[in-house]
Amino acid sequence: MASFKPVKVQTYPKLGERVTEDTLYWKNYKAPVQIKEFAAVTKIEFSPLPPHNYVVTASTRIQVYGPHSLEPVRTFTRFHDTAYGGSFRGDGKLLVAGSEEGLIRLFDAGGRVALRQFTGHSKAVHVTSFLSDGYRVLSGSDDLSCRVWDVASGTELNSYTEHTDYIRAAAASKLNPDLYVTGSYDHTVKLFDVRVGGSVMTMQHGHPVESVLLYPSEALLVSTGGRYVKVWDLLKGGQQLVSLKNHHKTVTCACLSTTDNKLLTGSLDRHVKVYNSSYKVVHNFDYATSILSLAVAPDDKVIAVGMTNGVLSVRHRKHTEDKPEVLGKRRRSPAYRVFIKGKNYIPKQDDFLVSKTVKQHLQKHDRQLKSFQVSKALDTALETWRRFNKPEVTVAVMMELNRRGTLKNALAGRDEQSLTILLNFLIKHMTDTRFSRILLMVADMVIDLYHQVVPQSPVVERLLQRLMELLGREAELQQELLQVLGILDTLFASLTPRKEVTGPVAPPIMQGSQLQAA
Repeated sequence: MASFKPVKVQTYPKLGERVTEDTLYWKNYKAPVQIKEFAAVTKIEFSPLPPHNYVVTASTRIQVYGPHSLEPVRTFTRFHDTAYGGSFRGDGKLLVAGSEEGLIRLFDAGGRVALRQFTGHSKAVHVTSFLSDGYRVLSGSDDLSCRVWDVASGTELNSYTEHTDYIRAAAASKLNPDLYVTGSYDHTVKLFDVRVGGSVMTMQHGHPVESVLLYPSEALLVSTGGRYVKVWDLLKGGQQLVSLKNHHKTVTCACLSTTDNKLLTGSLDRHVKVYNSSYKVVHNFDYATSILSLAVAPDDKVIAVGMTNGVLSVRHRKHTEDKPEVLGKRRRSPAYRVFIKGKNYIPKQDDFLVSKTVKQHLQKHDRQLKSFQVSKALDTALETWRRFNKPEVTVAVMMELNRRGTLKNALAGRDEQSLTILLNFLIKHMTDTRFSRILLMVADMVIDLYHQVVPQSPVVERLLQRLMELLGREAELQQELLQVLGILDTLFASLTPRKEVTGPVAPPIMQGSQLQAA
């Protein structure tokens, strides 16, 4: 007698997004480490030099963290009100930050005392940054002005009041120390040139601008505000290249990764989205609350996100040494000895080997099929966990019953509860192309078996009505699809160039003199 073969469950392709190299790269981060700050984290910035410490601005403090430290390495508390916009100089030795008081303070990254204090703004200063020469500081304030300060003397060098609303974003050029970009709540983004004495380019974002960002080549500019992320071409006079609308709420921050300059944006909708070079979303990070600030380390090993609830979330990249090296399966020592020679003994050529029968472990539905309990096997396949998490197992049991010719017997004689479970399963997975062939057959059998007793149960009647409507819509879609395929075949046939059919060449007609000569 042949041994029983269990039901073979087919492996179907997983439905979902296509896995790319970008997806694998951005999934290679550890679980986030959360650090509680005193208030909402409004700004995060990494030092451009190793070990790439990062400065966090929250409440009345500016704190410097190491890439792997959970406690601040340095804390600056010389603020009487909320601090804003803490940022490093290019060499990582100096820090500058604004405040709600309208003052700008300059700190030594290795000390605690403020080296300089710039006064002149009449309202809160939300944006501060160093120009690329390292000797001048840029600031943007709620008094509608952006100013440039001299680090050595602490005096104001330039002041521009071209914006008509709060200035909440700024980015200094790293290639030219006289250029910088500002973004304002007046919906505009302006490019300033200190040598000219004002703005040289204006772009209309259309919403209050929350952040601006320059690509390393500085040919492209990114502005965020509202639900939109817009990319501008500065070499074409500020022409808009792309307008992205992938977030559901205001986009508050943006940054670039070192690898291929991937764009990352954070929003109040609690998501950080990663874009590829074609500005398609390739990965998404989810967080607990709304996001206010975002930064990526220059070596892409750390992603830091600041949220409105005062939580700083830090993700570290997985290292290759973190993965366990698989040197091959470790041979388990024998737990017992078989006869005298041991379990791992290799028989010789003249030995007579008696093989030990291996017990076959069967699933519950396989055991019921082995004992020909087809109805119970189908009930087991329709259990709650299996039909929701492993629908392919349920479909495989149905296919086995159909192969045996007992599918109709398994479907017959069901009560209202079991029939309701079966109909719900059919309605949910009927249109799935992986299961549609067998489920259409099952639906046809169910309708034939129970169409006379449907009026006895309003629940079954309603589900059966839904199943009939689903089948009708599916038939209409199939018919429309066939019509479209026919139209496409006609179009392709008309576009195919026709080759001229050349027949056999007729022999030339010979003249009378030629005939006589022949």
